[in-house]
Amino acid sequence: MEVMTPRGPALVEVDEVAEPRLLLVLTHGSAGGVGAPDLLAVRDAALGAGAVVARVTQAFRVAGARAPGSPAKQDEAWEIVLTRVRARYPGLPLVQGGRSNGARVACRTAKAVGAAAVVALAFPLHPPGKPERSRAEELRAAGVDVLVVNGTRDPFGIPDAADAARLVVLPGEGHDLKRDPARVGEVVAQWIARYAAH
Repeated sequence: MEVMTPRGPALVEVDEVAEPRLLLVLTHGSAGGVGAPDLLAVRDAALGAGAVVARVTQAFRVAGARAPGSPAKQDEAWEIVLTRVRARYPGLPLVQGGRSNGARVACRTAKAVGAAAVVALAFPLHPPGKPERSRAEELRAAGVDVLVVNGTRDPFGIPDAADAARLVVLPGEGHDLKRDPARVGEVVAQWIARYAAH
């Protein structure tokens, strides 16, 4: 599905289940794509938990850019995409998330799109080597429960447990969370189950 935004088209790939109980919308990091190993593992595990999973390639990536540009414009485009995706699945609880920059977008827009919760994979707490430039306020300001999954070897830092509803730190994982993507998927699927319609 293609969704037109002020920044150009975004692409949405949807995987459905027979009896959906939840809508999970995921997106990529600044320079990555929706085929990242952790996103695919989360998709697979979430499908097994009864979630419809939509993976969004944001407009800036469709256009070939490796950086999202203005957060306000990125968030505006994201909210338009979410409105379209939600309209296809009325009544399903929404959990949104992403990896790295995508986790930041999910936190910043959670309340605006009516998300019940956020999944933040490899949340980039600060630029590598610059802990004074913390982005913790984006986590704290989400206004909904946030699950953060980071690795112990992430150069972007590890958020404080007090800034999330749940923090899971995986030993030996870097920013890409690709050593054991299936474990990432398990953690997310177990956590999002609490938001599913019964």
